[in-house]
Amino acid sequence: MEPFTRNIALTANIFNMLHTFFVSSPLDQFEVTKLISLDAPLLGSNLTLTNLGLYSVLVVIVFLGLHFLSVNSSRIVPSRYSIGFESAVTTMHISVKEQVGSANEQYLPFMYSLFFFILIANLFGNVPYGYALTSSAIVAMGFSVMIFLGVTILAVSKHGFHFFSFFLPAGTPGPLVPLLVVIELISYVARAFSLGIRLFANLVAGHTLLKVLAGMLYGIMSSGLIFGALSILPLGIFIGLVGLEIAVSFIQAYVFSVLTMSYLKDAIYLH
Repeated sequence: MEPFTRNIALTANIFNMLHTFFVSSPLDQFEVTKLISLDAPLLGSNLTLTNLGLYSVLVVIVFLGLHFLSVNSSRIVPSRYSIGFESAVTTMHISVKEQVGSANEQYLPFMYSLFFFILIANLFGNVPYGYALTSSAIVAMGFSVMIFLGVTILAVSKHGFHFFSFFLPAGTPGPLVPLLVVIELISYVARAFSLGIRLFANLVAGHTLLKVLAGMLYGIMSSGLIFGALSILPLGIFIGLVGLEIAVSFIQAYVFSVLTMSYLKDAIYLH
């Protein structure tokens, strides 16, 4: 009876650990929390630093720091580090040139900064106990809506009223004009949300899955030698998923940038 009783106690211990884990929701990692709060009577307000604000500053510092370290003006032969960033600039320049065309030079700094900001923010989310800045709906949708507004203003300022021909495909039969205009308008306005939703949803889904699996693995591995040995295979799968999530960080930054380039192309050439 003693081994049987021990197994029951062990099973109950596992369920208790899993219950404790699921009570603290995996979505808690995406909450905006207050870190520091200071009263400012002279300004008549309260100054608060949240994890979202902290990681925004950290992303900017890392972005500028990495490029400051890559400066190679004092050397004749560039270092591998400098060559890596020069290759990144060249790759982004080629992508912008293919999408935007002859006007690529003036949009290259924006696209390069956008790509690296999102990439670094995504990678910060893969650090244990880190905060994924781009998994915040406010940040992701803020990027998406501002890009949509900027592209629309660019198109209107460049083409004037001719911009509205974008919503009416050439050769459309007269009876179908109202229907197609509505469809094209809805499709165009959806751009304001599709960029942010794609970025936000992919990161939230991936990080939530990792948090759930990490909690389950911890509960199993800490339940005894036998369960710890049996969890080697799930641990290997979990490590593979971590690598996949890092790859997703690069892919989502690239997809966000490429779609922004395509929107710029539509604004410049209206097609």
